[in-house]
Amino acid sequence: MRAVVQRVLEASVTVEGQRVSEIGPGLLVLLGVGKGDTEADVPWMVEKLATMRIFEDAEGKMNLSLEDTSRQLIVVSQFTLYGDTRKGRRPSFIDALEPVAAKALYERTCELLRQRGLSVGTGIFAADMKVALVNDGPVTLLLESPGPATPSKG
Repeated sequence: MRAVVQRVLEASVTVEGQRVSEIGPGLLVLLGVGKGDTEADVPWMVEKLATMRIFEDAEGKMNLSLEDTSRQLIVVSQFTLYGDTRKGRRPSFIDALEPVAAKALYERTCELLRQRGLSVGTGIFAADMKVALVNDGPVTLLLESPGPATPSKG
């Protein structure tokens, strides 16, 4: 699984003119699921998103996590994170997981984040979405789950 994680002051998702999610300070997560990703990748991604220390403490150091701060997040499905642009002019998406399985892993990720007590907004899987955000910092990080063949390094 791949994620682009952005610390935001606010973010929203609009589909067909209707606002489907909005948050104040927290994280906007663009989440892609690739071929070879399984249910085993989900807990790693959830743990990282919930506990990554990227919010500032009283001294201005990035020492606090979503769980420490009770902040919110929006998770948006993003198969284009698996776009391969090395050849030609049009990206190839053959490394993205097929939609039915990808949707199941995306929904499971959101479910496990909610089970940790986090407020989780979402987009609508496979919809044409308009995502707005005010990046805070800016802080933008890339995450990639280790997968079954690679041991987790925390």
